[in-house]
Amino acid sequence: MDTQQMEEPRKAAHRVAVIILNWNGSKLLREYLPQVMATTDLSLSRVIVADNGSSDDSLEYVKATFGDKVDIMAFPENYGFAEGYNKALALASEYEYAVLLNSDVATSQGWDRALADYMDSHSDVGACQPKILSYKHRDTFEYAGACGGFLDKNGYPYCRGRIFSSCEKDHGQYDSEADLFWASGACLMVRLSLYLEAGGLDTRFFAHMEEIDLCWRIRLMGYRIAVVPSAVVYHLGGGSLPAENPRKTYLNFRNNLLMLHKNLPDSVRGKRLFIRRLLDTVAWAKYVASFDFANAAAIFRAHRDFAEMRKHYPSHPDTNLLGGPNILLDYYLRGHKKYSDLRLGGKQ
Repeated sequence: MDTQQMEEPRKAAHRVAVIILNWNGSKLLREYLPQVMATTDLSLSRVIVADNGSSDDSLEYVKATFGDKVDIMAFPENYGFAEGYNKALALASEYEYAVLLNSDVATSQGWDRALADYMDSHSDVGACQPKILSYKHRDTFEYAGACGGFLDKNGYPYCRGRIFSSCEKDHGQYDSEADLFWASGACLMVRLSLYLEAGGLDTRFFAHMEEIDLCWRIRLMGYRIAVVPSAVVYHLGGGSLPAENPRKTYLNFRNNLLMLHKNLPDSVRGKRLFIRRLLDTVAWAKYVASFDFANAAAIFRAHRDFAEMRKHYPSHPDTNLLGGPNILLDYYLRGHKKYSDLRLGGKQ
C-alpha cells in the first residue's frame, strides 16, 4: 500500500480506541492481535493499528486477517514511540478513552470493559492500568507495571508486585483497586481529551519513563491514576533492549533526571537532583569497578545530555508530589524485595 496515504479511523459509535503502535512487528501482530480481537468488547472498543512506516508485511497481514474489523493509521515514516502515539491519539480525538497497548500484550476476556467501567464511575481518574502479568510465566507479575507504579522520594520507580528486578508471584495479594503514582505504558487507558490537554507523551524522552512523566503531569492537573486488577493482561516484555544494554542505561538515567527537573517545584528540585547525582555517581563507580565501561560511559553521557536538555523546561509546578520510602535502603540494606514489605509513608 502507499504509506504516504494516511488512513484515519472510521467514525463509529465506539467509546474506546485501543491503539497498537507498530513498526515492522508482523511477528508480534500475528501472535498477539488475534487474542486481543477475541477478548476485546468490540461493541465498546475499536482496535486500531497505528503503523510507523513499516517495510514488512504488517499491514497486509492486518487487512487480510481482520478486514474492516481493525482500523489502520498508516504513517509515512517511523515517528518513534512517543510521537507515534501522540499522532495516533490526535487522529482518534472522537473517542472518549484511548488505550495505549503494546504490540506484545495478550489481553483477557472483558479487560477493556473493566477499565472503562472504572473510569466511568470515577470521574476524577485520568488514567488507569490493568494487572499486568508475565506472558511466559503467568503466575508472576511483569516488570513493566506489574500491579501499578510508584516513585520513591528520590524518583526511583517501583510497583505493587515488582521492586527493581524482583518480580513477585501473583497470589491475589494486590487484587484491590488502588491509587498509583503512575500507570504502565504497556496497557494504559487514558481520558483522551485529558491526554491531549496534557500534551501527550514527551517526545524528547524518546523511550523509557515517558508514561511516568505523563502520569505525573496528569496528577498535577488534579486527576488520580489507578489500577483495576479485575482487568488482566499478559505482557511479553523485555522490549528491544536488554536490561544491561548501555542504550537503555543512558535513556533511563537521562530521562529520570529530566522527569525530576521538569515536575518538581523550586522548593525541593535542587536537593533531589543533588541526591540523585550522588546516587548516580555510586552507580557509575559500581560499573567501573566491575569493568563495565560501556554502562559507566552511558551514565556520564546521560548527565551531560541532561545538563543541556533541561533548558527546554523553564517552568515548574508549585506542588511536590514526590515522597514515599527510600527504595535503595529498603531493597539493598533491609532486604525488602516485595511491595508489601516496604516501609510506606508519606506520598506515593
